[in-house]
Amino acid sequence: MNRNNEVSELIDVENAFYIGNYQTCINECNKIPKPSLEKDIFMYRSYIAQNKYRVVLDEIKTSNDTPLLALRYLAEYMSNSARKEAIVSIFDEKFQGDINELHVVWIIVGAIIYCNEETYETAMKVLVGNFNLECLSLHMHCLLKMSRVDLAKQVAATMQEKDDDATLTQLSQAWLNIQIVSMATGGEKLQDAFFIFQDLCDKFSPTLLLLNGQAVCYIGQQKYDDAEQVLRECLNRDPNNYDTLINLLALSQQKDKNNSQYSRYLSQILDEHKGSSLVAAYNKRQTEFDRLVLQFGPSNTKSIDEIVA
Repeated sequence: MNRNNEVSELIDVENAFYIGNYQTCINECNKIPKPSLEKDIFMYRSYIAQNKYRVVLDEIKTSNDTPLLALRYLAEYMSNSARKEAIVSIFDEKFQGDINELHVVWIIVGAIIYCNEETYETAMKVLVGNFNLECLSLHMHCLLKMSRVDLAKQVAATMQEKDDDATLTQLSQAWLNIQIVSMATGGEKLQDAFFIFQDLCDKFSPTLLLLNGQAVCYIGQQKYDDAEQVLRECLNRDPNNYDTLINLLALSQQKDKNNSQYSRYLSQILDEHKGSSLVAAYNKRQTEFDRLVLQFGPSNTKSIDEIVA
């Protein structure tokens, strides 16, 4: 295989991964006969994205002395809540040394884990100064989570200077446009984001990630029927997809006046995605509400009939 063919095939692998076409990414990796660390990284990350953690844990041993070990730790973190604290400590220690000497997958995985822990400032400390496109995209993600759209725009500009046509740059610009609208006004940004998702659908294939992006744009533009149509297509592809259920939850708040659909989607999320940030936040608030009820509830527990009598 010549170098140009290898680069071309890895581009196909990367694009499939970034648009959320994980099975295609795995299939493309399997077509490349030549051993490649970069190929293996995207393949195992795709298995993790499909929640197929056992494949990664079985094939990447704890004795692995390559950067693939970072992906074993990510699979452990995502699949075993009892191991989360220990995995975070491993990355804390890893980043005590010279980060520039580490393979970029250590930085990417570490930043993903810190983002899952909602320690965005820690993630940015790891990412800052690294001009790998995915590191820049993660840096922008952290800034958006912290509502620093002004700084996120600067990171997006850096990505555009580095490779404006890259799939990851386009996706990052789309999510930035959506966040800009949520922070202020500017419906044209939603339309720009929609066109980016549509262009990627046309260029590659519609995936749950791209379709959910379009649905978010429709909801932001109050095109609720269009959003519902796209999300129904997402449900047909995967009835338990987290992003789809979250968007349906948001949509049902706008369309369903009796809250029956909202309650249904919420129950499904609570049942199918127990480790998600939404479920964690919901359970925390539910516990706090129950505590307040006990604290400020009526001391008289008699029924109305007993009190009247």
